[in-house]
Amino acid sequence: MKKYLIVLVILISSQCLGQDNIGIKFFGLSFHPLGERQNAHLMPNKLDENAYFVLNLGAIISAEKFVYEGISIKFAQGVYADCAVQFGGFSHIGIRFRIFEIQRHKLSGGLGPTLVFRKNWQKLEGYHNPNVFKGSKESRWQYLFLWYGGEFEYKYALNERFDLTTSFVPGYPDLMSLSFGVSYNL
Repeated sequence: MKKYLIVLVILISSQCLGQDNIGIKFFGLSFHPLGERQNAHLMPNKLDENAYFVLNLGAIISAEKFVYEGISIKFAQGVYADCAVQFGGFSHIGIRFRIFEIQRHKLSGGLGPTLVFRKNWQKLEGYHNPNVFKGSKESRWQYLFLWYGGEFEYKYALNERFDLTTSFVPGYPDLMSLSFGVSYNL
């Protein structure tokens, strides 16, 4: 009987920590704060001449586990057509903190290591290499590892199970991005 009470207390207290969830977002819109003048010609989905804004098509799946009240660990895996409409993506795991929760509105922020990868742009004719991504000209892939990749995420609760979500990744000065989706509370 004592074991069952302990298990019950653990289950109830874990539900009080926060709402574990899984989600899917549709990626989105990229913003280059300084523009991409030298490589804008490689970006067919740019919304302006200097590629400040570029449409990217892709998806991000995520899982979030709360470990303490308002503190969680989040894993996210994204795949998309990058700014040159080549295959790209990222893998991220990070710690997140709830900034506020007011009725149906939640705002969280987090950071953690992120691996960004893409097909090698050095193989594209006319590419100007700013040496941000690693990988030789002969490599099939380029990659960038960030210890501090971050995200701000706003959620609006539709009901107890589903939230509408939007995320902002503040990768200044190189790239900022927006994505939109839903999350399912477990």
